[in-house]
Amino acid sequence: MAKARQTDDALIELFLDMQAAERGAGENTLAAYRNDLADLSSHLRAAGTSVAQADTDDLRGFLKSLDERGFAASSLARRLSATRQLYRFLYAEGKRGDDPAAVLEGPKRGKTLPKVLSIAEVDTLLTQARANAENAEQPKATRLRAARLLCLLEVVYATGLRVSELVALPASAARPQQQMLVVRGKGNKERLVPLNAAAKRAMSEYLALRGEAKKEAPSKWLFPSFGEQGHITRQHFARELKALGAACGIPPSQLSPHVLRHAFASHLLHNGADLRIVQTLLGHADISTTQIYTHVLEERLKSLVRDLHPLGDDS
Repeated sequence: MAKARQTDDALIELFLDMQAAERGAGENTLAAYRNDLADLSSHLRAAGTSVAQADTDDLRGFLKSLDERGFAASSLARRLSATRQLYRFLYAEGKRGDDPAAVLEGPKRGKTLPKVLSIAEVDTLLTQARANAENAEQPKATRLRAARLLCLLEVVYATGLRVSELVALPASAARPQQQMLVVRGKGNKERLVPLNAAAKRAMSEYLALRGEAKKEAPSKWLFPSFGEQGHITRQHFARELKALGAACGIPPSQLSPHVLRHAFASHLLHNGADLRIVQTLLGHADISTTQIYTHVLEERLKSLVRDLHPLGDDS
């Protein structure tokens, strides 16, 4: 059994190496794959088989166990996707003579709409964040953290960056004459994202306060930290954002860095942006990913017809 585990671990690591080298998978994606496939391997060992020896019925047993454990359809679908990709890879590399996952069927997934903040709610968050950052009566360290949070908020709402892209922005992103950000996103692909005046102002003010503190060694990161990564973590930003939201009367369950990304996209579309432009700004490889926002377009079209059609309802 120990030998089977070692073999499973080796096959999974080969797959992860391929994802990193050939597809540019980031740390978060690789961690998700590793977790999902470790779950698969553990289930197969308990069933008396292994990744190298499992057949289609064994894999169906794994999916059934996920359902019995109460996994949501979205989580089940993600593990199924990881399983399919693993076995497709093993077959292509000659590690197996068949692909037992090829005929597996996934759960029916309902179309879920992203949580979105209203423009007024985003404005409330930004107003409160700015008030905190401009409060000169608080300790300098507290004010610096407030200025950093304001900067994070302004940049993510101005650009729609993924939180992993946001927290890892280089210090060069805040150059005084910077008009665009060069963002390296999923698959190691670069894209250009424009900066607005509010984001540039927040960057400038945050860096000015950092300069006054003079406690930090020079850092290549815009949002440095003493942690292992060298910059603040996604989780740290999320905690500060939820605390700010609570002060503004927004429930923590309704607020996350990803919700701000959704707000960026939805508000652009609501104000007339083209879906393809939003796709480019978000860094979506496929337009189908961006189409979760079509409900915004539908609502906008309805309001246009209602407000502008000559025979529209005047009531």
